[in-house]
Amino acid sequence: MLIPIASGIWHAQRGFEVAGLAMCARMTVVQLADGALWLHSPILIDDALRAELDAIGPVHYVVAPNKVHHLFAKKALALYPQARLFGAPGLEQKRPDLTMTALPPTAPPAWAGQIEQVFMAGIPRLNETVFFHTASNTAIFTDVCQMWTGPLGWKETLFARLTGVRDTLTVPRTIRLLVQDKAAARTSALQVLAWPVQRVVVSHNSVVEGGAHAALKRALGTI
Repeated sequence: MLIPIASGIWHAQRGFEVAGLAMCARMTVVQLADGALWLHSPILIDDALRAELDAIGPVHYVVAPNKVHHLFAKKALALYPQARLFGAPGLEQKRPDLTMTALPPTAPPAWAGQIEQVFMAGIPRLNETVFFHTASNTAIFTDVCQMWTGPLGWKETLFARLTGVRDTLTVPRTIRLLVQDKAAARTSALQVLAWPVQRVVVSHNSVVEGGAHAALKRALGTI
């Protein structure tokens, strides 16, 4: 279930269906210097996946990185009651059943210096925070950037082409429509591009390895 991305960072995926579309969701796992695990956008964690996580280290942080990716946060916290939940600004109003700390604009002390972060301003429907694992030069996106590759059903292929994400890392047209302040979004994009990105992990479908920074620059240029 857990697939290594680089030293100290893994991912796991599960399929799900939204509005008749078959999709996959990715959870990214980072091991911090003290051995604790940081879970980005948790998926449904079954016994097998839990055993793999427990074999690596204790889960101390669960991150709901935007106002959409929170569905399995409660179940993750039930499995790991010692963990602290960090959620997108505004998510606490959407999920009053969850006790959380709003993600700050810059990395909190818990992972500062190991995982950097930028709040993608100007898209209040998402309020997504983008992360950067410094040891592996990996940028971690949720929905702001997507890329759908590989075999897809006809409905999924059509959707990917219509939104511009088929075999191309980009900001989906559906997300561009949500941008309310382009100047603010572009300022955030420039902050992301200041990172020495060598790899881009997105929550749906792909991990971009070769030419990642150039691909990310093209993608964020569409905002």
